[in-house]
Amino acid sequence: MTLSNTSGKADRPGFWGRLSGFGPYTALTEVLFASPRRQFLVLLILPVIWVFVTHLGPILQMLNVSLLTNYPPSPNKVPSYTLEHYGKFFTEGIFITPFIRTMVFSTVLTLTTLIIMYPVAYFLARHVPRNRQILFLMLLLIPFWVGEVVRIFAMMILLGNNGALNLALQWLGLTERPIPFMYTGFSLSAGIIYLTALYMLMPLYSALEKIPANFSEAAADLGAGPWTRFRRITLPLSLEGVSSGCTLVFLISTGVYATPVLLGGPSTTLFSEVIAGFFHVAGDQWPVGAAFAVIMLLSALAITGAFTQLMAHLAAKVKK
Repeated sequence: MTLSNTSGKADRPGFWGRLSGFGPYTALTEVLFASPRRQFLVLLILPVIWVFVTHLGPILQMLNVSLLTNYPPSPNKVPSYTLEHYGKFFTEGIFITPFIRTMVFSTVLTLTTLIIMYPVAYFLARHVPRNRQILFLMLLLIPFWVGEVVRIFAMMILLGNNGALNLALQWLGLTERPIPFMYTGFSLSAGIIYLTALYMLMPLYSALEKIPANFSEAAADLGAGPWTRFRRITLPLSLEGVSSGCTLVFLISTGVYATPVLLGGPSTTLFSEVIAGFFHVAGDQWPVGAAFAVIMLLSALAITGAFTQLMAHLAAKVKK
């Protein structure tokens, strides 16, 4: 009797078996998965919804707020739109200075990060054994396991008057009193480079790791020196990594906020701080802040777009 019951339970179809025999479900699956094209569209629905809701949605709402005469709109009144908030940026010179400073500062920091991280990526990709590269990458990733604010406070401890850097300089006899590193362009630059270094390292490492080692060996056999091999082989073949890394670092640098607030000073005010100032006051200033945010976003995208096109053109010439 027990064996009969056990056999009956084993023969009974499970949930998915019963569902597959359900007429409407079968008809629906036949319609949705009738062709590879329909299967692709079904799989695409959720990612597209996610992108529009979580990424493009806030940006479109920011654009909408930037065009409103006031925010939030008055109840029982149709909201009106205007471009005067954008005109405020161009007519009042006080906002131009931090905007230009941000773009120049981000460009210089991007180039500086590239110069610092390229040798690190090259050493990791070409001189560290493959079975140890993941270990080195994990060691470099450790600081990024904590939040941005925690890393900024770590930088403040390092650069403070009683920080490790000043103590080391005094111990070596290079200075008698602490050097005021904090709240200067130096502390802000060091903080942003520290925050964005990994975003430059990973694309560079990925590009350099793909370059076959026999390319340099063949060039060396033909008499090319180290600098010639780097200039004619390694650098041109790593341009895609340079383009990706510079784009990421530049975009992050233009929009960073916590770092300039905690590490910067009055002479290093960036445009993100100006934008945040409009959102810290009454709601009637939010459209102005939203307009300035849109201006910064479009400007950063335009610069990175032109840079990406230039790098793609150079990479295409190299491949030819």
